Amino acid sequence: MTAVSATAIPSLKLRLRRAERARQRRHAALILPLLVFLAFTFIIPIGTMLWHSVEDSDVARVLPRTVASLQGWRGTSLPGEPAFAALAADLEQAAREQTVPAAAKRLNYDVTGFRTLLMSTARRVRATPPAEGEAQAALLDIDPRWGEIETWGAIHRASGPLTDFYLLASLDLHRTADGAIVGTPAEQAVYIEVLLRTLEISVIVTGLCLLLGFPTAYLLASLPARQANLLMIFVLLPFWTSLLVRLCAWIVLLQGSGLVNNMLLWTGLIDAPLQMIFNRTGVYIAMTHVLLPFMILPLYSSMKAIPPAYMRAAASLGAPPLKAFLRVYLPQTLPGVGAGALLVFILCVGYYITPALIGGGGDQMISYFIAFFTNETVNWGMAAALGTVLLVVTTILAVAYARLLADRQTTGGLK
Repeated sequence: MTAVSATAIPSLKLRLRRAERARQRRHAALILPLLVFLAFTFIIPIGTMLWHSVEDSDVARVLPRTVASLQGWRGTSLPGEPAFAALAADLEQAAREQTVPAAAKRLNYDVTGFRTLLMSTARRVRATPPAEGEAQAALLDIDPRWGEIETWGAIHRASGPLTDFYLLASLDLHRTADGAIVGTPAEQAVYIEVLLRTLEISVIVTGLCLLLGFPTAYLLASLPARQANLLMIFVLLPFWTSLLVRLCAWIVLLQGSGLVNNMLLWTGLIDAPLQMIFNRTGVYIAMTHVLLPFMILPLYSSMKAIPPAYMRAAASLGAPPLKAFLRVYLPQTLPGVGAGALLVFILCVGYYITPALIGGGGDQMISYFIAFFTNETVNWGMAAALGTVLLVVTTILAVAYARLLADRQTTGGLK
């Protein structure tokens, strides 16, 4: 047998590297469509949302001289005459170019009434430009609010190009003219309450889904395959029905003269119809019905993988049925419980249609306000900031679940 020559070894290594690169290119070509799909449907939309939550360029584009004159202003006293002159010059130009509404809309998010202030001042300045050195007196004569530090603070906070205004507002916080972060007055603070309400509804609905889904999944996993497949059809049946149809059905069932109230009245359990619609009760019932399959499926998958011999072995060793269930069966279902609970909770946090149609005014979740800012007021920054809050909450939950699952697997491996 002839030995391989020294010159043949580099050639062999080169061919192997080429073959490996060709294999990697084939694999990359296979996953490239998926990467493009994820980029356009997941990564780019989330990146755009995060950008809109901190982007702030309208005021700097419309009032560039004013923004430049306020660089270094500390917000402890009124700016000097140069800032007033710069504002007058910017407003005069913006009035001619009809760009004032863009800046007025942004500043009105911060200070109520700023839109009217800026629009009226721009009209007056364009009609009668102030003389040199008299801009401050002229603006104060037009509206005394130009003599308030907070008015100039709003312009300074909106100087861009980046801002924390929307993110702070989504947490009921704001910056004062001197840059300090303070809480929003109690009569104006709504978003923390809405966030807590969203989390409360999500936790309760997740608990109800787990309470109803666990025995259902246990039954499906215990039955013979033919019967289990038949029952699984009923579990999956809601996916084949429009969500709006299901919600309208619940409105019919739960209303004062609906089937549920009529049945309760007929049995004598109640003397008057119960209010079960357009309140929190209706939200819990409808959301639990919609999201229950998302709890059952992970539980069923986890339970189906548990060998029945484990319970028989525990019984043969003298363990009572309840103790065997708690010590042997239940711990093996925890991955399914965690996956189902996480899936249902994340879906609940971002739910919009069910609370909007079946809930009352005090039952709306944070997604309702995101839709409101997107469709009604077209405040993309605030909608993006609230979306960022939801993203942070779901990311924290996903990371926490992954850590708990990893710790459990590590502990199980050590045992």
